Amino acid sequence: MFQEAVDICRSGLEVHPSYLSARVTLGRALVELGQFEDAQRELHQVLQSAPENLAAIRGLADVYHRQGALAEALAQYRAALAIARHDPDLEQTIADLARQIEPKPPSHAAEGLSFEQAAKEFLVHAPAPTPPAAPAPDPENARAEATVEALEQFLTAVHVARAERRP
Repeated sequence: MFQEAVDICRSGLEVHPSYLSARVTLGRALVELGQFEDAQRELHQVLQSAPENLAAIRGLADVYHRQGALAEALAQYRAALAIARHDPDLEQTIADLARQIEPKPPSHAAEGLSFEQAAKEFLVHAPAPTPPAAPAPDPENARAEATVEALEQFLTAVHVARAERRP
């Protein structure tokens, strides 16, 4: 069935190479066939033309997840959640992956502390952001990126703490 989808999509794309839905379908079928490199190539091509294509972002996240590239998968799932806000499946996947690869906040942070106290505890115990590979040309931009990274880690910790409180 998936091979048939691949064949049909490739035939159609020969005639209409810019048909993004066919390219996403091709990428998803290739994922199911375990042809991850080809799937990545197709999904990246979609994202070059339509950077907020939710299906392509989720497909790319699935590729990374199945390949065991959990940090990359988590980044893509978070990008998908930014588009599809409050998607419970995405939230759960992100929480599960974050628990696997990100340091857990101190256990007492979720036990009776106010939001402000928990935030301070998290920031004290949060790992330092990894420095960029090359010096950043704009120090303000580098500082802003480090702040965003720390905030994303904090928000993940908040989501994890909320998920652990649920019955």
